[in-house]
Amino acid sequence: MTALDLMPVSTYCLLMSGTPGPNNLMLTSSGVHFGLRRTLPQILGIVVGVAVQTALVCLGLGAVFTAYPVVQQALRVAGALYLVFLAVKLSRAALGEARAAPTPSFAQGALFQVVNPKSWVKAFTMASLFMPPGLSPWAGALVLALVGAVIALPSLSVWTLFGVAIRRWLSHPPAQRVFNLSMAASLLALAVSFLR
Repeated sequence: MTALDLMPVSTYCLLMSGTPGPNNLMLTSSGVHFGLRRTLPQILGIVVGVAVQTALVCLGLGAVFTAYPVVQQALRVAGALYLVFLAVKLSRAALGEARAAPTPSFAQGALFQVVNPKSWVKAFTMASLFMPPGLSPWAGALVLALVGAVIALPSLSVWTLFGVAIRRWLSHPPAQRVFNLSMAASLLALAVSFLR
């Protein structure tokens, strides 16, 4: 495989990792409340979680969801409910309260992918459209998981750095409130879109 062969999947991964979604909203909020260094484990957890998810779907988990669509629908509903939970929690938090909360962790980032509908869409699309021809299923899954991880790390970091950058403008309680409510509303909008 050449770099040119990987261009379509790399572009797709960049679009999926770089556009607003549950992971990016969560990381922007963590960047505001905790900074880059304390959010780094969560970023790495998301990268690893999405890579494992992609590999599993490429290796056949997608066939389970095709055979049993109720399982996929249950995950979609669980993901939407979790986004609503996060939105409610975020809408009630002040900047100081969030900083006192437990630091974002690797496990939080990785496990969140189980209920993150955007990550499932990404994994299914990669498995169905971008599996490299001529490679074994294991090799193809590994290639796609690695491409996704390499693209995701800087993309997710940018969202965290955006949160860090706007942090100084959120030093006043009214600005904090507007930010938290905006992020919560964005999460609610995503939850509703995933239930359609």
